[in-house]
Amino acid sequence: MKREADADFDADLDAATVRRTSVLTIALLMGVYVIDYIDRVMIAVALPFLGADLDLDKTQQGLVVSAFAIAYMVFQVPGGLLADRFGARPLLVVSLVAWSVFTAATGLVGGLVALLAVRCLFGVAQALFPGASFKALAERTTPRTRNRSAGLMLASNFLGAGLAPLIVAPIIVAIGWRHSFWVVALGGVVLGLLMWRLLPRPLPREATELDAAADPAPAAQAGAARVLRSPLVWRYALLFACFNMLNYGMITWVPSYLLETRGLSLVAAGLSSAVPMLITAASAVVGGWLMSRWFDDRARLLVVPVLAVSAVLLVLMLQAETTLGFTVYQSLAMAFSGLASMGILGMPIRALPRELIGSGMGLVNTGGQMAGVLAPLVMGWLADRFDFAAAFGFLVATTVAAALIALVTSSRPADLQLGAPTAEVSR
Repeated sequence: MKREADADFDADLDAATVRRTSVLTIALLMGVYVIDYIDRVMIAVALPFLGADLDLDKTQQGLVVSAFAIAYMVFQVPGGLLADRFGARPLLVVSLVAWSVFTAATGLVGGLVALLAVRCLFGVAQALFPGASFKALAERTTPRTRNRSAGLMLASNFLGAGLAPLIVAPIIVAIGWRHSFWVVALGGVVLGLLMWRLLPRPLPREATELDAAADPAPAAQAGAARVLRSPLVWRYALLFACFNMLNYGMITWVPSYLLETRGLSLVAAGLSSAVPMLITAASAVVGGWLMSRWFDDRARLLVVPVLAVSAVLLVLMLQAETTLGFTVYQSLAMAFSGLASMGILGMPIRALPRELIGSGMGLVNTGGQMAGVLAPLVMGWLADRFDFAAAFGFLVATTVAAALIALVTSSRPADLQLGAPTAEVSR
C-alpha cells in the first residue's frame, strides 16, 4: 500500500488551499466522530432492553461495555503504528466500514458470549481510528490552528454522545433495540465512502511544523520505542485515564439510573442524559479556544481549577433530590470537565512530531480508554453491591485524581524527550 507523502502537494501552497484543506479535514473528522460515538453510546441506551432480553444483570451489562473498551484500549498503539506506516486515509476508511459492520452484527446476537465477541471486534475496528485521526490532523492543519481544530474534533465526541440518546431512544421504541443497530450502521458505511472520496492529501511539512527547517529523520529513526519509554507520555496517559472515567461513567450508567431510579421513560431518560453531553461539546470548543488563546504552553493552569470545580459539582449532583437538580449539576460538572479536555490532550498533540503522532497519541489514548474498561465495570459492580450513589461517587474520586495528576505533570513539550536516541534534551 502506498504511503501518503508531502510530495503530493506543490511546495508553493497558497493560504486559501491550506485553509480549505484544514476545514475539510476537520469537517470530515467531526462527522465521523459523531457517528463513532453514536455507535459507541447506543449500547448504553439499549442496555435496559438488551439486558432484559438476554437476561443479563448489571455487572454483566457493564462487562458488555467493558469488552468493547478492552479491545479498543489494547489496539490503540497498533492502530497508531499502522497510521504512521500507511498513512491516515486507509486506516480511517477501513476502521469506519469495519466498525459499522460490527454495529450491525450487535443486533443479531442471541446471548452473552456472542455479544461479548461482537463488541470486542467492534472495539478492534474502532481502535484503528484515533491514531489515524490525530495523524490526519497533524498533517493537514497548521500549528497555529491545531488546538482549535483538535478542540472541535474532540467536541464532536461529546456531540455524538449527546445525540445518541436523542436519535437511538426513539428508534428503539419504534422498531426495537436490534433493528436500531442496523439503522445506525448504514450511516457509518456512507461516511466511510465520503471519507475515502473527500479527505484532502497531506500539506507540506513546512505548513504543519513549528520548526519546518528541522530534519525529520531523527524523530522518524527514534520510532515507537522512544514513545513507549517517555515517562511524560505515560503520565499523560494516566491523566487521560482518570479524566475519562467521568465521560465513560456518565455515558454508560446515567440512562439506566434515570430509567430505574428516577422512573423516567426511555425517551425522557435519553433527553435528560443527552443535555449534559451537548453542553460538554460546547465547552470542549471553548476549552480549545482558551488553550490557543492563553494556555497553549501552560495547560495545567486551566486543567487543575476546572477539574476541581467539576468534582465539587459532582458531589452536589449526588445530593440532588430531584431529577432536574441531578441533570443540572451533572451538566455543570461535565461542562467544567469539558473545558479541560483540550488541555489534557493538547500538549502531546502539539509536542509530538508528525512522523510519530499516530503511535504517540495511540499510547496516550490507551490510557484514556482504560477508563472505558474500568468505569462501566466498577460502577456496575458498585450499583449491584451498594447503590447508584456509590457508583457515581467513584467518578468524584477519579476526577479529583485527574486534577492532582495534572498539578504535578509538566506541560513543557521538550520534556517528552523523543529525539534521536543519542540526542540530549536540555532542561
